Amino acid sequence: MLRYAIIFFIVALIAALFGFTGIAAGAVEIAKILFFVFILLFLVSLVMGLMRQK
Repeated sequence: MLRYAIIFFIVALIAALFGFTGIAAGAVEIAKILFFVFILLFLVSLVMGLMRQK
């Protein structure tokens, strides 16, 4: 999932470079959403792993 966030970020950078601001804005929003979902899932798995060890 983090890979997809990075890919959308790169697409946004390339689109912004060529002046496609609408596409760049959409790609940035998708990248942000995927990044925060990744962070949330990472934290949940970290907490679950710590609880399982006890």
